Amino acid sequence: MNIPSRVRLIDVGPRDGLQNEKQPVPAATKIELVHRLQAAGLQEIEVTSYVSPKWVPQMADNHDVMAGLSRQSGVRYSVLTPNLKGFEAAVLDQPDEIVVFGAASEAFSQKNINCSIAESIERFAPVVEAALAAGIAVRGAMSCTVGCPYEGDIAPERVAYLAGLMKGIGVQRVDVADTIGVGTPRKVQAAIEATLQHYGIDDVSGHFHDTYGQALSNTLAALELGVWNFQSSVAGLGGCPYAKGATGNVATEDVVYLLHGMGIATGIDLDALVDAGAYISEQLGRPSGSRVARALLAKRAT
Repeated sequence: MNIPSRVRLIDVGPRDGLQNEKQPVPAATKIELVHRLQAAGLQEIEVTSYVSPKWVPQMADNHDVMAGLSRQSGVRYSVLTPNLKGFEAAVLDQPDEIVVFGAASEAFSQKNINCSIAESIERFAPVVEAALAAGIAVRGAMSCTVGCPYEGDIAPERVAYLAGLMKGIGVQRVDVADTIGVGTPRKVQAAIEATLQHYGIDDVSGHFHDTYGQALSNTLAALELGVWNFQSSVAGLGGCPYAKGATGNVATEDVVYLLHGMGIATGIDLDALVDAGAYISEQLGRPSGSRVARALLAKRAT
């Protein structure tokens, strides 16, 4: 085992976490959430996306959110760009990184963006080229790397295929995402090992959902392979509109508690992070999805 001594977390709560909320979340609330996350020590935050408001109305305020940020030195602010039009809108707001996406499942790709995996990568090629030319970093989100709601189990060979396509168009680093949370440690390791055929360990991150309560186990499995970049969502916000029954991303608070308990540094203040999660949970009118946060808040109250 090659467990890292330090881990960097990308909090996707402001984008991936909030995008499916039915009630409108004001731009000021999203901005405050980002500010609280960076104050807690998060050095990478996925802020918003530049998709059609017809499809994702929650992200229609992307310009307002980006313009309202008090950017902190050393923090990377990333945004999702689904196509060249989205990138052209995003570049006006000067993100540090753009995120393109693809699925390891053909059925999921068709249901999600109405095209094959290969066609989706062809669509993103000019986006990646434009971003790199503008000096903007590019990350690739690889969804359904372990299981698909339509196809079931996904073979590691399909993950390697997608990773190779992303590498081929210039994507600099990739996320291995268990989009519907069906993964278990060995399956997750197989997906990561398939990705490592095309990317170095420093350019691979784990992104796990907790539908079956396996996200922390899968995080540990990824750590055992040397993965030191992970994505998580404050208060466990988020889901997937194309994956029925998929619950939220693993909570950032829970991952930080695990890592700190293992003696792995994150640079994150857990108490401040819990406060950030409590803030957005209160704004949404529901309890935090983080077990750690609920336990620590209850302890504070006694």
